[in-house]
Amino acid sequence: MKGFFALLRVSVPVWIVGLIFIPSPPLTGQDKPIPPLVGMYVHQHWPYNHPYAARTWTLEDWKGYADGLKKLGYNSVLIWPVLETMPEPLTPSDRASLEKTGKVIDLLHQQFQMRVYIALCPNIVADNTVARQATFEKRHFFYSDLRVNPGDPAALKKMIDWREKLFKYLAKADGVAIIDSDPGGYVGSTNAEFVNLLHEHRQMFDRLRPGIELIYWMHVGWEAYCRWYETGKFAMGTDAEHEDALAKLEKINPEPWGLAGGQRHPFKTPKLASRVIAFNYGRIEGEPSFPLTNFGGNNAYEGGRNAMARGVMGNAQTHCVQLPNTFAFARGATGKSLTDADYTEFANGLITGYGAEIVQAWKVLAGKDSAAMRKVAAALEGLAKGQLKIGQYRGLLFGSPSRFLSDLVMMLRMKAGYEEFLVAVETGRNVRQSLNQFVSFSEVWQKQHGYENHWGFPKMHEALRKLNSPAINRVLDFQDTGGVWFEKNEGATPFERIRNGYKNVETFTPSLLAAMKQTVQMIPERAARR
Repeated sequence: MKGFFALLRVSVPVWIVGLIFIPSPPLTGQDKPIPPLVGMYVHQHWPYNHPYAARTWTLEDWKGYADGLKKLGYNSVLIWPVLETMPEPLTPSDRASLEKTGKVIDLLHQQFQMRVYIALCPNIVADNTVARQATFEKRHFFYSDLRVNPGDPAALKKMIDWREKLFKYLAKADGVAIIDSDPGGYVGSTNAEFVNLLHEHRQMFDRLRPGIELIYWMHVGWEAYCRWYETGKFAMGTDAEHEDALAKLEKINPEPWGLAGGQRHPFKTPKLASRVIAFNYGRIEGEPSFPLTNFGGNNAYEGGRNAMARGVMGNAQTHCVQLPNTFAFARGATGKSLTDADYTEFANGLITGYGAEIVQAWKVLAGKDSAAMRKVAAALEGLAKGQLKIGQYRGLLFGSPSRFLSDLVMMLRMKAGYEEFLVAVETGRNVRQSLNQFVSFSEVWQKQHGYENHWGFPKMHEALRKLNSPAINRVLDFQDTGGVWFEKNEGATPFERIRNGYKNVETFTPSLLAAMKQTVQMIPERAARR
């Protein structure tokens, strides 16, 4: 969920929270206080390799990751099990995934005393014919999804009935967060229909297990997203639209219920504000993102620090890659310091005795010094071949400290190639050679993790455009045209073009790599020698 803004190429501070408002702890339906949440969203939209994609995690992987999170100060997890593209009847892989998620809920409750929430799109079901052609682990979301008209009682009932069968596997979850957009929506639909959709889910949860909390995840706004599908002109929902949805929700009062959002949303009354979990999205990792470890700055730390009444939730896409920001977010959320010494202590808790080397690699990766990247990569490559002693945060390594170090090596070499490519394009020197190296190192890292969705480092598309390559431009045109990125995709209506745009971006990375590789051979030899 929430991949749209990365494609839109605009900076929208959707979840930025500037104030901390913490009244008395909220109460559950059983009137028991819940400590403020420090949560991690485990996002499973993208099909790629183990252990990079959470879809591929084993129960043992979950146990290790939860152990690491708990030791960092996290006390809750939000899981998107991607029920929306599970066909009826279920494939064996879908059933196995549901059964595993049910066991994960038990594991998180019983061994780690963590709260567990499920994320859900409001009105999406599987295109059964398409969805069953792929296993759960390999299925692309936007190849397999259909929108349900919430104003059609028969269609809505069919969706709820199917979801009730799926949720039997997940009925021990503490709550379910239903987003109002991205993805979701239906042309011409209203807030009244959306709130009725929430009400239907409330009744379904009560049939399964009374006490499951319903969380309205306020994002773009239901009517605003529906309007985008209709007109092709995107705009965030207005305060009046958000307030209308909240007023309608308060009227039906679907207890127990809560809210997730940020300061830009109009939680104006103390009663509403006391229900809110701050969802400071993108502070650990943006989505969709080509896997690359983020390090430095205050973004993750402040994202964790700026909580709301119910606490704070962070998110990541490639969890085993984003360890420094996972750490930084938790430090902010728990009110602890974040210094170089703190990072080194954390890294020593990953691989004992090599904390300084790991932090140095993170720092260099976040910079622009390609020579330093290559030097650090060579040193880490040697360490990865030696005997490694894992520390208290071993679960965050998903069973392989050598893979963790090798990943850093591949990222450093790719990033070095990228920085040198930017310089070559800017100066007009060694363009062919630098592009070739950038492509080669990118292919090595992409083969390792297998991620296929959107890819766009800062200045990357701008530099690629300067090559005047028809192959590259054809790929970029579908996803790199500002706020109307979808317009060059096929479709008779804005919704069809938007839907096809999302579908095309599912395999954007391999398409771009292939175009870049083709372009290497087209650059005149003199460009390499200039």
